[in-house]
Order: sequence, then C-alpha cells, then structure tokens
Amino acid sequence: MTSLSHDGNLLRAPAPEDRITLDPAFGTRFMLFVDTEEEFDWNAPFRRTGHGVTALEGMERGQAYFAAAGIKPIYVTDYPVVDSDAAAAMMGRWLADGAADVGAHLHPWVNPPHIEEVTAANSYVGFLPEAVERAKLEALCLRLAERFGARPIVYRAGRYGVGLHSARLLEQAGFRIDSSVRSRFDYSGQYGPDFQGLPQYPYWAGPGRSLVELPLSTAFAGLLRRGGERLYRLAQGAGPLSGALARTGMLSRIPLTPEGISAQEAIAAIDALIEEGSPVLNFSFHSPTLEPGHTPYVRNEGDRTAFYRWWDAVLDHLDRRNVRPATLDAFLKAVPARGRACQVA
Repeated sequence: MTSLSHDGNLLRAPAPEDRITLDPAFGTRFMLFVDTEEEFDWNAPFRRTGHGVTALEGMERGQAYFAAAGIKPIYVTDYPVVDSDAAAAMMGRWLADGAADVGAHLHPWVNPPHIEEVTAANSYVGFLPEAVERAKLEALCLRLAERFGARPIVYRAGRYGVGLHSARLLEQAGFRIDSSVRSRFDYSGQYGPDFQGLPQYPYWAGPGRSLVELPLSTAFAGLLRRGGERLYRLAQGAGPLSGALARTGMLSRIPLTPEGISAQEAIAAIDALIEEGSPVLNFSFHSPTLEPGHTPYVRNEGDRTAFYRWWDAVLDHLDRRNVRPATLDAFLKAVPARGRACQVA
C-alpha cells in the first residue's frame, strides 16, 4: 500500500510515481481523437436548442480517408450525435467493421439532465456541482451503451472542461482513459481549467489511479523552444512580445490539430515533441470541420481540400520520422498494470 501525494484530480500535476512508462515495443506513435459533436454557431451564446447533426457526409468522407491511411480514429461522441439515429447507425457500422472506436464527449448545455442555467461558465461540466456532473455523465454513458452495446471507456470533456471531481467520477463510471487535459493551455480567463505546467506524457489519475490521462499534444517550437513553458508564460505577460516571438519564429505554442495550424507548424511541433521524448502524439479536431460551413476552419470546399492536403503533408512527415498510428487497443496494451493498491495521503 503506497501513500500518494495528492488525490489524482486532473487540475494538478501528477506525482512523479504516476508517470506511465509504456512498453518499449510501442515506440513513438500517434493517435487521432475526433471531438464528435453537434453543429452550432461558435460565435453565439450557448443554447440548448438550435443545433444540428447534419455533417454526416463529411464524416463518412473523413472516415474513408483515415481508414485508407491505416488510422483508426477515436470518435469521442456527445449526446446530440449519439441521439441521432442516422449518426448512430453510421458510427455503428464503423465499430462493427473495426474501423473506429467510440468514446464519450460531454457538452453540458445539450446533455441531459437539463438542470443548470446555460451560461459560459456552466459550459465546463467539471465546474458544475458534482451531482450534476455525475448525472450528465451517466446519462451520456447509458445512451452510448444503448446505441453501441457497451459503455464507453475513453472520455474527453467538451471544452476540455474537467474539474476537481472529474477523475473520480470517471473512475466510478468505468472509464479507462481520459484525454481532456490540454497541456500548456490556460482557460481560467474563460471560467475554465488551467492546464499550465501539466505534462505531455501519459500518467495515472483519479483517487484509485486506475484512470490513464492521455493529454492532448502541444509543442513549443522555434529557436527559444528550450525555454519551454516558463519562457512562453513570461512572453505572454509581456504583451506584444509574445506575438513578435511567434512571427519571427523564435517561440510559438503549437497544438497538434489541423484547425488553425499550418502543416509547416504541425511538422515543427511533431519534431519538437519527438525531441522531448513524447511517446504519443495526440492529434485532434472537431467533427463538424469535416463538412464545409460549420466551423471557422472549413468554410467552403476549398478549405476542405486544404484540410486533406494538411493531413497528406503531416502523415508523410510522420512516416518519414517512423511514427506509426496506434489504435486504442494497442495503446492500452502498452500501459503497464498498476501493480499496487493506492491511498491518498
């Protein structure tokens, strides 16, 4: 029985003993999470109604592209999507074919039970009262199980909105992986979580340390990248200096996503993360981006063509660096067993 230094919540850096060392045979791999959600106006206030689930042709096209590239995406899926008969049938086919995995993605403003007031602050489910977060999570898990025959084991909070109780609730609900931590980002100015100082590697979370945290991947690139997060924070506090450093290629923060990030930037981030020793490069984007007109990133057919060209360039670079895709099952098999019981100090 080992005494742990904190309760395993997802807003604190893990203890050194919580770092997960993957099976060496796993090597350096990449995974793709798709935040699979309803379409809504990103510039409007949050609403319980007025959304759609219509980007299915775009999702079909995207799935075909990734399957041809040997990638098995993980579609973390929210309530409006799983509640759509057409979307659930389409994704059920992918599951049956072994071409994709499905997890949970929670947008509290459209996820029952509808208890809380719909506000920007309440859009982060982990910052709602614990009982409300639990009830919404259970409603989503039950709907996913009804549609796909099993409860989900992988989770990402909408807006990355985990809170103090989220890891414990995820453990209790039977999840094995969370991928909500967007390392090196701070959303506290928008009522959300602060992930500054959290690592890029996978680690054990939750009070029982049975939950694997697989953070989204973000790199620092540029001539000053070795200054890392500390230097980036100092530059952010210096107003125009941050922008100047990014424009001149001295220091920039680059998440692994095709949304708002150029292929050249993503390639620089890949190289930086490999240099850091990150064992898993965790890519992500939002499912409505696959259909023109739903997000700021793909507004028309030309943007969609550019989206796939981005992936062509990035996948070519990953291949040159010998970074192969990993499935959810392969990742879980590379995670060592947690060999002892735990208690919080």
